[in-house]
Amino acid sequence: MQHLDHDRLVFLALGESEADNGESTHLDTCAHCRAEMETLQQVAGLGAETQGLADLPDPPEHIWQGIAAEIRAAEALPSLTDSRRQQVLPEQPNGTTAEPTTGTAVTRLDSAGRSRRGRGWSRWASVAVTAAAAAAVGVVGTASVLRSDDPAPAPPQAVVARAPLAAYGSTPPAATGDARVLQDGQLHLHVANLPSVPGYYEVWLINPTTMEMFSVGTLGGGSDALLPLPPNVDLKSYSVVDVSAEQYDNNTRHSGDSLLRGALTG
Repeated sequence: MQHLDHDRLVFLALGESEADNGESTHLDTCAHCRAEMETLQQVAGLGAETQGLADLPDPPEHIWQGIAAEIRAAEALPSLTDSRRQQVLPEQPNGTTAEPTTGTAVTRLDSAGRSRRGRGWSRWASVAVTAAAAAAVGVVGTASVLRSDDPAPAPPQAVVARAPLAAYGSTPPAATGDARVLQDGQLHLHVANLPSVPGYYEVWLINPTTMEMFSVGTLGGGSDALLPLPPNVDLKSYSVVDVSAEQYDNNTRHSGDSLLRGALTG
């Protein structure tokens, strides 16, 4: 299952945008994304409780030091790479404190905090939310940028089968795609120019002889998806990759509205 983008969860938790139907459905069914969303909402809630406190004095220096220590502790967890262990809140020559440099997700959290400040959040409340969220991001983990002294990235997965996907039925011919079965048993799907649908897109494997089929997973809002295949799936029998348009109707069967199709070859 492809999880929701972490930065997207941050903006949903801060109320900067509303979840669409696909995101709401995913959050209802994915425990991982739901737990991460709840954590971020708790952090945002702490800041919301401090609205109206803009006239309070700045917090003492030891509070800043405690926040920095918490973020460093989160970054030092074994699950994170050294590339994320950057200096936090460095002191500048003029006595001011620099912005956190803990990664893209934290930067977006800070930007969202700045937007909130413009609507009445106090400096202390906004910084508390940003710093606490930075620690939460450190625990959950974000994509790391490899430094020159980090181990070399793993080589690309070998492709064991591939299917070019073409528009099917009444789908506009500009819609295209490519499906690749990777050696680790996952299906990488790339699509382009799919027509807009009121529901969502679902990926299927079909046996062209019997027309039996099963769902592999759903596509998110992006053009790429990585979906796990069932163990020991028979790709010689279930050799057709199908992308369908589905409705939010609690019906798990194929809608009959196929947008793209293609046959796998080794």
